[in-house]
Amino acid sequence: MADLFASEPVPEAARAVPLAERIRPASLGEVIGQEHLTGAAGPIGRMVAAGRLSSLILWGPPGTGKTSIARLLADAVGYRFVALSAVFSGVADLKKVFAEAEVHARAGQHTLLFVDEIHRFNRSQQDGFLPYVEAGTVTLVGATTENPSFELNSALLSRTQVLVLNRLDEPALDALLARAEEAEGGALPLVPEARAALVTSADGDGRFLLNQAEALFAAGIDTPLDTAQLRDLLQRRMPVYDKDREGHYGLISALHKSIRGSDPQAALYYLARMLTAGEEPLYLLRRLTRAAVEDIGLADPQALVQCMAAKDTYDFLGSPEGELAIVQACLYLATAPKSNAVYTAQKEAWRSAKEHGSLSPPKHILGAPTKLMRGLGYGAGYQYDHDQPDSFSGQSYWPEEMEGQTYYRPTDRGFEKRLAERLAWWDEMRATRQGGQ
Repeated sequence: MADLFASEPVPEAARAVPLAERIRPASLGEVIGQEHLTGAAGPIGRMVAAGRLSSLILWGPPGTGKTSIARLLADAVGYRFVALSAVFSGVADLKKVFAEAEVHARAGQHTLLFVDEIHRFNRSQQDGFLPYVEAGTVTLVGATTENPSFELNSALLSRTQVLVLNRLDEPALDALLARAEEAEGGALPLVPEARAALVTSADGDGRFLLNQAEALFAAGIDTPLDTAQLRDLLQRRMPVYDKDREGHYGLISALHKSIRGSDPQAALYYLARMLTAGEEPLYLLRRLTRAAVEDIGLADPQALVQCMAAKDTYDFLGSPEGELAIVQACLYLATAPKSNAVYTAQKEAWRSAKEHGSLSPPKHILGAPTKLMRGLGYGAGYQYDHDQPDSFSGQSYWPEEMEGQTYYRPTDRGFEKRLAERLAWWDEMRATRQGGQ
């Protein structure tokens, strides 16, 4: 086994350069995991073949090659490459870049301006790119981990092409590790199971994986580590999750729709994704409660009770014990019969209320606390339902100027099936009793 890790020593000058930089691809063909963009049939491949670039927004998770692609694009078509970070740059930096680009443009030299974290620029700063992009002074390549639809101006988006980079899958990450081992002149000091665990721990982030590999090479390990030893030595990458950005909204949408689709396993997975990433449990409980009334309603009235009980339990126990109550509520909702009849009824009733304005209820169901009101007929003819046969009078409760409406239409699922039978019986009795009046 010792021979497996024997290697030619890497010169100290080379070791001073970070591993990720040493194995940065030298051409677009060497970019790993983004062949749908960089291949001959991909949009980047076609631009390079034509020898001319359009402005781009590269959207993808961290560590997927956005910076490398931008740099290699410039090299492939002979453009001058300038890089800025929106985190550290301001208006003065942009003005300087644009002024220099204009000078080079007059000399026939195109400039590719790469802006990392472009979503960090505010709206007015983003607008500042427009005249220079339109005039062709610069070809803009912006990189972002956030959804451009939400984070970038529509004017800027209309002048650029958005390309989506894939999260690196396990074969791509394994290929990246092989490239790192070739650069280091030897294999990682890991048993096969630990190597697979290292790839999984990167969660699609190539840069994180290379940093972990570099730490392992630097540790001077003589005996290959197993999975437990690797876990003790290195930290697992935290999942990508920003509570106020797209990852947050994407996962909560996936949770809600998994519940609506009656898939308890998927619902529990997305719940776990959010809780382990640090989401506020009460936020999740609010969304579960919303699902209980929107997607289950009276098909199973206990769904709402389960959510409120989970909220009280979490308030009482806190984390982590109280999270089990959230799991129980999630699974109850996902396995409950589904109905959006309450949700639909609410929307229709609200619409009707707005359309019909301030119609007065019929006089017979209005209270008559004064002599004047009784003289005007308020309360006259009201039939107290509990004194009627079957505790049902069948009277009309709608304004006289408005026909009776049907907003709530129970399904034939769960408890609503019984409600539908009850409503049908009342409708029949109402028609009989109103017809006999």
